[in-house]
Amino acid sequence: MATLSRRKLMLGSLGGMALGLAPARAAQPISPVMTTLSDYMAAAAATPLPPAAAEQAKLHILDTFGAMVSGSKLRPGLLAIAFARAYGGSPVATVIASNVLCGPIEAALCNAVLAHSDETDDSHAPSQSHPGASIVPATLATGERFNIDGARFVRAVTLGYDIGPRVTMTLNPDIFQTQGHKSTHAVSGAFGSAAAAGCCAGLNAQQMRWLLDYTAQQSAGIAAWQRDRDHIEKAFVFAGMAARNGVNGALLVQAGWTGVDDILSGADNYFQAYGPAANPAGLIDGLGQRFEIARTNIKKWTVGSPIQAPLDALYALIHTNKLKADDISTVTVRVATREAAVVNNRDIPDICLQHMAAVMLLDGTASFAAAHDVARMKDPAVLKQRAKITLVPDEELEKRLPAREAIVELTLTDGRHLTEHVTAVRGTAQNPMPPEEVVAKCRDLMAPVLGTQRCNELIRRVLALEKEPSIKALRPLLQVG
Repeated sequence: MATLSRRKLMLGSLGGMALGLAPARAAQPISPVMTTLSDYMAAAAATPLPPAAAEQAKLHILDTFGAMVSGSKLRPGLLAIAFARAYGGSPVATVIASNVLCGPIEAALCNAVLAHSDETDDSHAPSQSHPGASIVPATLATGERFNIDGARFVRAVTLGYDIGPRVTMTLNPDIFQTQGHKSTHAVSGAFGSAAAAGCCAGLNAQQMRWLLDYTAQQSAGIAAWQRDRDHIEKAFVFAGMAARNGVNGALLVQAGWTGVDDILSGADNYFQAYGPAANPAGLIDGLGQRFEIARTNIKKWTVGSPIQAPLDALYALIHTNKLKADDISTVTVRVATREAAVVNNRDIPDICLQHMAAVMLLDGTASFAAAHDVARMKDPAVLKQRAKITLVPDEELEKRLPAREAIVELTLTDGRHLTEHVTAVRGTAQNPMPPEEVVAKCRDLMAPVLGTQRCNELIRRVLALEKEPSIKALRPLLQVG
């Protein structure tokens, strides 16, 4: 009988192992990092922001709305709206630039794909992420679900920017992406979206800990997005998946789901899985004093980030010297080696450096419409200018990353040589765009879709979000059809 009992016990243990069951572990203390982080996240909904951070947040919200509205006319955005329309669901949340209402998880997914349908949205260089494209849609969808006011919307968005980028900065984005083959954009976006959604849902500190656990379990995305030629998978990885997973986690926890109390420490924790060399204290470095939204770039030009500095330099040279395309014989553009590989002779206009530089020579600017005119890539007038342009990968500029610098050298038909070195891209924290410049960009993006009157009213309301009693009040301004 004793032998039989031991045999049963052994078989039971083996059966448990086969089923993936593990012995129960004793509860462990919550780490100081998790305590500080979850307390901060829980308090964000009721904690007023410094005025400068609040004003910056409203500009990033407006900029992301601009990216969503303009993205609705691009292929990834059209597919996202078609998905939302076919999927259906409870009419809770707005799908922007359409007449579709659906559930918050689906709305977050679709609006985030709209926001990153191209290269219009903001970017955070230290974390290698595009925060707004996932965080703002996640906040809008969850904010509508819980009927939050405008002030809370601004605080939730700002919290998302504080949490998401800190995750990949802590993991070391260069190692995480190049050696780990994972997507910093997806991971940062997921944690940022979850934090913002949790703020909208009013989660307490314990629930925020469970939310971080569910977000860690949904942490996904690999660097293969770089092989996507249509910007559809890229929009999903950078934004759609991240927003969906963040909202999903917040709604699960708000509905009563529990989980691991501290996914950042203890056995099989997040950093052991994703960055064993990382120091978790990076998650709370400067928290509450350094707002990452202030270090996030708003793009002057609606093109890929590596093209921003070259366009800044060309624009300055053309307008300072009153040049026309025919005045210029050759153009040499120097950017960091890795940056050059991303934008060298691509077949999509807004991520092709040579094409956008040719457009700048002809137009004296680079509008949203021009950056998305695929047919113009075969225009003989553009091709004539493109033939003048040489892209040079520069190892010295490579050493200065993540600062995206560019050197543009012109040879003029009269024999003169002109050079412009851009060390701080327009729209970065080092060279910010004033509010009126951001507004002008967003008006160019939204007016063709929403109409001038509705566009102007939306801009006015977003810049005064703290006065909105309900975020749902923006819906008539965001929808069409």
